[in-house]
Amino acid sequence: MGSSVVVVLSSRKRLHQLKEQLASLSPAPARLVAVGAGETAMAEVDELNPSIARKRRQKGMATWLMPFGFFAGVTFTFITDLDTFSFAGEVGSHLIGGLLGLGSGLMGSYAAAASVSSDSDDRIRALRNRLEEGNWLLLLETATGVEVPWTRLQEAKPQSVVRLSDN
Repeated sequence: MGSSVVVVLSSRKRLHQLKEQLASLSPAPARLVAVGAGETAMAEVDELNPSIARKRRQKGMATWLMPFGFFAGVTFTFITDLDTFSFAGEVGSHLIGGLLGLGSGLMGSYAAAASVSSDSDDRIRALRNRLEEGNWLLLLETATGVEVPWTRLQEAKPQSVVRLSDN
């Protein structure tokens, strides 16, 4: 995806006018999402919901932390020769150690994902405050290589324009 900006507008009428104007452009933006009272909820928009980004980070980290934890657990049981799980036999003891390492990797993915804050969290918080003040938001995404129609956005006299990503 290309650039992503959010336009803050004071009236719903301006929101719909700008959305129609942008949709009629050639090339049209890849995505236009109206957010506010009577429109799409902010929690439903992936780019404006930090918890969705955190879940995505957690899943990505789990894909490599869990196998790493499993092999680390198996390796630990081989290196130490501890008989903590002697009731399971030699192979079972190593397998249980690997499963405990796998669980540790899963827990680590949750902790690591929660501890990292996104660069856009502050901007999203400011947008949430604007929305609670009674404003409307228009999320605009352009395709890669397509410039954001800045002059069209400025003609709409927005309260602010917040850049979320610029690829």
